Amino acid sequence: MVELSGSLPGRGAERRCFGVVQLFALGGSRPNWDRRGLVVCETARPAWVGRKLPPMDDASALAARSVSKRFGSILALDGVSLDVRRGECVALIGESGSGKTTLLRCFNRLTDPDKGQVLVDGTDVASLDPVGLRRRVGYVPQDGGLLPHWRVRRNAALVPWLRGAPDANQQADRALGLVGLDPAAMGDRWPRDLSGGQRQRVAVARALAASPDIVLLDEPFGALDAITRADLQAAFRALRRELGVTTVLVTHDLAEAELLADRIAVMHQGRVEQVAAPGELHDAPATDYVRALLARARVRG
Repeated sequence: MVELSGSLPGRGAERRCFGVVQLFALGGSRPNWDRRGLVVCETARPAWVGRKLPPMDDASALAARSVSKRFGSILALDGVSLDVRRGECVALIGESGSGKTTLLRCFNRLTDPDKGQVLVDGTDVASLDPVGLRRRVGYVPQDGGLLPHWRVRRNAALVPWLRGAPDANQQADRALGLVGLDPAAMGDRWPRDLSGGQRQRVAVARALAASPDIVLLDEPFGALDAITRADLQAAFRALRRELGVTTVLVTHDLAEAELLADRIAVMHQGRVEQVAAPGELHDAPATDYVRALLARARVRG
């Protein structure tokens, strides 16, 4: 993650910050500042555009091996190991501070572990260019992270554009259609003109536009109303069936995890308590914490 120095000028600039950092993380150009706020340079592209990543093998799509991460005195991950098979959806669930998002961000190198190994398609991510990796792995952050000064189509086309694809807009339109948005009607609108559910659909479209094999989602539906959330969950399930992408989903909602995931990884205090299919989790909770989680969620344990 690129660190910004100084302050963002102009009212509402703080709302732009996350999208800008997202752009930097994907290898975008350094912005120019003026009195009106942020202006992103569209001309310069990084030298690694088009660089091919190492060939892949037949290992799990994602793997963590004894991964630990500390932030000051906080041990966020404590020897975590996890495998995600190709085409599988694994949900990471647990209380706030359990390490879910930290683990998720290790897979695209937005966070680097202090110890252990993280693999993407059998390759140690420490050996990969982090920007190239992030352009290859779709990512939906908690608040969507749309660039507010870019229209919907341009937001959705971000990764194909950064990769130098001549048909970036066409890829964006296809992705918008996949998430249930009409590109002809929505493509020229601003993020501020969209509902919360529409903004999240655009964020998912951006993650899918470059046709990644892996998508990481960090509580993508958490801030939505119940009806919109149910609609997006149904759309996500349909997309997974159609595209067969490998997915890791962070959520606080056990019902959501059961609905969307093939397996659920329960995390607590930086450790994985149990990884199991939803039925197995109910029938054979492995620890007292898992039993308590099931009881709190008012499901049979």
